[in-house]
Amino acid sequence: MTSQAFRTLIVTTAAVAALSVAACSKKTDEANTAAAEANTAAAAANTAQDAAATAANAAADASAAAAAAPPVEGNMTSESSTTTTTTTVGNAH
Repeated sequence: MTSQAFRTLIVTTAAVAALSVAACSKKTDEANTAAAEANTAAAAANTAQDAAATAANAAADASAAAAAAPPVEGNMTSESSTTTTTTTVGNAH
């Protein structure tokens, strides 16, 4: 090979390598961005899950407190009474 052909081959190889590195790094950046967005979404889901657990615990505490509290005077109670009425139909002899 001549010196000129060898130089051309080296420059061409270097250019192809540079393009390959540039192309791969762009995909890496996109992958890193996607991974960062996924991590953000996971963190938001964890926050929502923690909030839901806190709300459930608060509801359970409120329910337990309501069950343990004595009835307040003057409140309506659920007493029921039953009245039976008998009706006779027809001639009474």
